[in-house]
Amino acid sequence: MGKMPPLTSRGYKPLQMGFEDHLKTLVFFHLEEHKSTQHLLQVLEEDDFARSQIAPKDGIKKSSFSEATNSRGLEQFMYVFKALQEQAVAVLPNRHPELGNLVAIDGSLIDATLSMCWADYRKGSKKAKVHVGFDLNRSIPRKVFFTEGNGAERPFVSQILSPGDTSVTDRGYQCHKSFDLWQEEEKLFICRIKANTRKTVIRTNHVDSDSIVFYDAVVRLGTAGTNQTEKELRLVGYEVDSVKYWIATNRHDLSSEQIAEAYKLRWDIENFFAWWKRHLKVYHLIARSRHGLMVQILAGLITYLLLAIYCHEQYQEKVSIKRVRQLRIQIQNELLSSAFSTDFNAENLQNFKEQNAWCLYAKT
Repeated sequence: MGKMPPLTSRGYKPLQMGFEDHLKTLVFFHLEEHKSTQHLLQVLEEDDFARSQIAPKDGIKKSSFSEATNSRGLEQFMYVFKALQEQAVAVLPNRHPELGNLVAIDGSLIDATLSMCWADYRKGSKKAKVHVGFDLNRSIPRKVFFTEGNGAERPFVSQILSPGDTSVTDRGYQCHKSFDLWQEEEKLFICRIKANTRKTVIRTNHVDSDSIVFYDAVVRLGTAGTNQTEKELRLVGYEVDSVKYWIATNRHDLSSEQIAEAYKLRWDIENFFAWWKRHLKVYHLIARSRHGLMVQILAGLITYLLLAIYCHEQYQEKVSIKRVRQLRIQIQNELLSSAFSTDFNAENLQNFKEQNAWCLYAKT
């Protein structure tokens, strides 16, 4: 990656909060479970550790914090997120190499206030939606997009996938035109479909009698002349705990059991959303603008990536609330005098995690 773009002030007014201070503050917000901007700023002013190690040298006013979050820094937060994501890919183990690069894609709604007019959802209700590509091989977020609550999810499949990736999606992504389009774009997909979807069988594949898989065939989906796929695809059916799953895919290189295994991994993105919301409090709004909410979401993703690297390198584990609690206790016991001296330039990106031990309140 290139050098991070510098953060500049608008007009002649000097910056009241630099990017490093802004990033430290938002990571602190997520790790320490603050309930609001007011709560966060009070801690930055009154807590000895927060005041000396996290807050800007001259303190920060609510107006300056709000201005920083809602009007600038987005490009820099995206840069750090992408840099950390690349570092995490290099550090974390690939747990499913035999399945190829699997990327679960899903959206998650964020409750908004009625004053957030841009966050359309339905009458009397405002919501935003974050669209995440989740690396199933390493259990980390990979790409993120942001829309109003009514934002369509299917278009993000093509934007999130890189060449050679396979999207893993639930029934909400079933669209026969999309299946054709993805094959034209040479995008690989594994998508659960509705059980009552009409299918025209072209040829069947062998299924072992003792397998959880009960169906494997090359088909066209939909009704001819109405919504039938133009291109052939593979349909795999399997059963777990009396529930039947029908999976549409263009992965012909995997066995039917591997297709079932790949789809079952999709549950990891659901676990990620639930853990991320509950333990990092990423949906406690500290911004109301589209820009500010995206900054908040990126800060939450950055925090999670730092935790993923830390938990692997220190404990050879995935992210867990146990380790987060340990970090929260350590902040009460340690004052890391040089913990927040951070340079985000590309020259020292290789040492990014070591130089950002401050984010995790622990020596690495």
